[in-house]
Amino acid sequence: MFAYYFKLGVRSLRRNPALTALMVLTLAVGVAASVSTLTILHVMSADPIPEKSARLFVPQFDNGQVENFTPGADPDDMQMSYPDAANLLKSGQGERRTAMYGVPAAIEPPRKDIPAFQATGLAPTRDFFAMFNVPFLHGQAWTEGDDAKGADVVVLGRETAEKLYGDTNPVGQRLMVMGFPFTIVGVTDTWAPLPRYYKLIGGSRFGTPEEFFIPFSTAIRHETQHAGSMSCNANRDPGFASLLTSECTWIQFWFETRSAGDRAELQNWIDNYASEQRKLGRLKRNAPSKLYDVNEWMEKLKVVGNDSKLSAWLAFGFLVLCLVNTVGLLLAKFSVRASEIGVRRALGASRAEIFHQFLIETGVVGLVGGVLGLVLAFGALALIGMQSKGMANIAHMDWQMLGLTFVMSVSAAVLAGLLPTWRACQVTPAIQLKSQ
Repeated sequence: MFAYYFKLGVRSLRRNPALTALMVLTLAVGVAASVSTLTILHVMSADPIPEKSARLFVPQFDNGQVENFTPGADPDDMQMSYPDAANLLKSGQGERRTAMYGVPAAIEPPRKDIPAFQATGLAPTRDFFAMFNVPFLHGQAWTEGDDAKGADVVVLGRETAEKLYGDTNPVGQRLMVMGFPFTIVGVTDTWAPLPRYYKLIGGSRFGTPEEFFIPFSTAIRHETQHAGSMSCNANRDPGFASLLTSECTWIQFWFETRSAGDRAELQNWIDNYASEQRKLGRLKRNAPSKLYDVNEWMEKLKVVGNDSKLSAWLAFGFLVLCLVNTVGLLLAKFSVRASEIGVRRALGASRAEIFHQFLIETGVVGLVGGVLGLVLAFGALALIGMQSKGMANIAHMDWQMLGLTFVMSVSAAVLAGLLPTWRACQVTPAIQLKSQ
């Protein structure tokens, strides 16, 4: 019977086409508005590395000045000073650990037909690539020895490598970076986690991935200026050497543990470390040290802001408004078919059969509305993506959202059709037959 009722539902679309088109369009607009907004919220709030998110941790110390400090307040900056980063790298804690900061660099292509250009990269330690599951197209990460001596080696992003060398493997070639000859040891494959959870401070959280990577120690040895934010709570002497000994926070740090259960042990260690530093006259605010896993870190830095959540609620409110209008249109559509319902009841159709028939018809309306809503949602996301490169990276629909579009549309239509369908079932056959 379902197939038969489904065919009746398809045929009913041709009855009163203006009313049907208005219902489909109303439903489609409501679904498109809610789905496009929900898609962006889904991309922004999704766990970017679910297989590891409970094992990756950001430590946080508050090394600000005591003056004007309110106990319990957040630190002035969520990053870390170089003395703390260096100590944590040497600690041996966790399975892996990395310090990093953004670095700008002038790159001089080996090809004469390409002028020198400015690129933005990242200066992490070797563990970065394994910690964050960075795939490699050619070569591999630099060695621990390269980290130790600050070797002039570089890993290129795929787009940068193709821009400079085309489809050839550039591993082993020399490239002028920051005015120094660097040896290319690897090329990363396409890797663009959204959001860029590993470096949420400084730069776009939904922007393009880094164009190159050099060792953290190499960037320090070359006194490479950072690309990102910095917080200094006290005056310091000018120069890079003074920055390294200061309490300025400008480095981001991550630990990886063997299991999520090792968190307590790591927390205990950083608490002891902070206590030792206070004995040396540092961390004067005496604020508690904290650990954040990936999802907690994203929540702490408000990757999904209140504005985005409010937009989603407003979009769903608009969908509810569209459903109310759809209910009214369905009541009008079904009311003109009272005589048809009376004849069917007189011929033996039960109220349950009438209910199933009309409910399936509303499902057909929802299915058509879902197709149109999907088209409108793609158009809305395309318009949103034109606003900026960062928005273009998140304004795309995955299979989950595709499926949700149809489920939401059909469910919304069925929900809207419950009252009109129930009203249709209340038709009294005798009254309708007498009126014919």
